[in-house]
Order: sequence, then structure tokens, then C-alpha cells
Amino acid sequence: MTQVLLITFLATLVYLSISNRLLSYNKIFAFQGVLLFGISFLELSEISPLNLAFVLLETIIFKTVAVPYFMNYVIKKNQITREAEPYLSNFLSLVIVTVIITGTFLLSNMVKEAQLNKLFFVVALSALFTGLYIILTRRKIITHVMGFLIIENGVFVLSLAVGNEMPMLVNTGILLDLFVSVLLLGIFANKIGDAMKGATVEQLSQLKD
Repeated sequence: MTQVLLITFLATLVYLSISNRLLSYNKIFAFQGVLLFGISFLELSEISPLNLAFVLLETIIFKTVAVPYFMNYVIKKNQITREAEPYLSNFLSLVIVTVIITGTFLLSNMVKEAQLNKLFFVVALSALFTGLYIILTRRKIITHVMGFLIIENGVFVLSLAVGNEMPMLVNTGILLDLFVSVLLLGIFANKIGDAMKGATVEQLSQLKD
């Protein structure tokens, strides 16, 4: 079952590459939170019940509900246009993300580590590189934030791979989640969005002291 959830996670990355709507990005991120909840529940069966409950609550409350709801609030409050405005076409994005996923599969086969779960490794690296790709190929600042959230999900998946042996690594991943949430609140609570409604990356070069 864990393998099915991880493959579904990979499918969300492919769908993300051809999506042009910010609302779709938000829904994908929330759905990834549900998938991570299921993976955590199945994979971390050997850690203490208290730690497991903390991980599960974090994935549901922050990844699935709080952060997507807040991002949607920011989009609506600042009247940001709903288009992600990619630099590249959907077809080219689909090809690139497919190459990324294929490349991580090939890379995983080169790693000769018996304790490494290769599917976790593939999903984590795919999320990392797809998040970077989103950051590099989207104009809007808010899509860059979403790309960073995808990268963070990849880090979280990698921590789950060794969660039973190293529960502290999972806790570190959760702390990173909380840090990201606070970072988002700090960015938009300071009304950067109010000052730069629908801002694109090009506008950052115009900022002055």
C-alpha cells in the first residue's frame, strides 16, 4: 500500500508540471499532505505512539489544511491572478518532469545501499528537482513559495524512509514544516502581497532600499 501512495505522489508531480492554475497547485499540495499522512501511518508503525500521533497530526493539520488554506487566503486577499504564468509550455514541462523522474530511477539503481528504500529515494529526489523546476520556470513569487513547499515534501518523504530507525530525523522534518509555515506567515503578514499584488519575479529587480 505504501508503494501505491508513493507512486500516486509521483503522479501529482507530473500533474503539477502541466497545471496552470494556482488553485490547482494548492489542491495538489493538500492532496500530497493526505498521501504523506497515509505513508506516515503505514511506515512509522514501530515508533512510539506519541511520536506517531504527533507526525500524523502535523501532516493533516499543516500540510493538508493550514498551509493550503492560508495560501488560498493570500491569493484571494491580494487579488493575485489565478494563472501560474510558466515560462515554458505544458508539453515541455511534462517532458522535463518525466525526465527528472526517470533520471532519479536510474540514479537509484546506481546506489548500492541495502538499507535504502529506492522508491522513497526516487520520490524524494523527484519532489526536490520538480520543486526547483517550478521555482525556475514560474513567474509569480507565490508559485516560488509553492515550489519550496514541494521541495520540503520531498525532504519529509526521505525522512520517512528511515523514520523507524531514526525518529529524530522525522522530528527534524516536522520542525522544518513548522519553520516553512512561520516563514509563509512572515512573508505575507508583512503585506508584501499588498504592496506587490500579483508580483512576478522580474519586479524584484526593481526593488530598492
